[in-house]
Amino acid sequence: MSSPFDDPRLANLDGFRVELDAARERADLILDRPPFNIVSMPQRDQLRLVFETLEDDARIRVIVLRAEGEHFSSGGNIKGFLEASPEDVSKLAWNIAAPARCAKPVIAANRGYCFGVGFEISLACDFRIASETTLYALPEQKLGQIPGSGGSARLQKIVGIGRAKDIVMRSKRITGRQAYDWGIATECVADSDVEKATDALVNELRAFSPIAQRTAKKLLNDTEDAPLSIAIELEGHCYSRLRTSDDFREGVEAFHAKRKAAFKGS
Repeated sequence: MSSPFDDPRLANLDGFRVELDAARERADLILDRPPFNIVSMPQRDQLRLVFETLEDDARIRVIVLRAEGEHFSSGGNIKGFLEASPEDVSKLAWNIAAPARCAKPVIAANRGYCFGVGFEISLACDFRIASETTLYALPEQKLGQIPGSGGSARLQKIVGIGRAKDIVMRSKRITGRQAYDWGIATECVADSDVEKATDALVNELRAFSPIAQRTAKKLLNDTEDAPLSIAIELEGHCYSRLRTSDDFREGVEAFHAKRKAAFKGS
């Protein structure tokens, strides 16, 4: 598949495409190997490169990860794991963590099967919009393996060790509605409403200050494992830095003038 980027490593995208909408400050990464959107080994590295490229693109404020067809992804190319070199395998979690490292907000729009690496890369996103058709699973136990792209670790942080064991050790499938109840999905909507819900969240995020969004995401990521006292200390430093930003001044002035703030990201 062709690519909108100049990087020669992204000249031909493997199993996905990218759509840029500068007018809406939005980029969509679309898994495009239906019906199951199986993720290949080379595709993982390309996905990482695309996230890193979009992070540096000033036209883009929000990134959406979605898929063609009725299934987000049934997982990775199973045979590819046996054929991959140890070096490639060692980069699995790093590549799939690209949405978490990206400074911009990343939304995963999930429907149908969201298994294996499909679930893992969704867990690395900031927001997960699930359809009522969505089934999440980490089925690696059925292959005599464990999740290798950060899935069990990220899932445990969200749902706790008991529920994580229930999902991982039993290769258990959970619905989009259950995922919402457990805090895995941030929204669960009818299948026909996934695009509408995604568009609404994109527009909501675009209305905030870019610098405040970047700061909030990094702070929350950096303090996930920190003691409360350290987290509060870092929050205070971040608050202090934003205190001198143009966007904060604009936000305060807009609040008092009872008008919509026009944030510029500085």
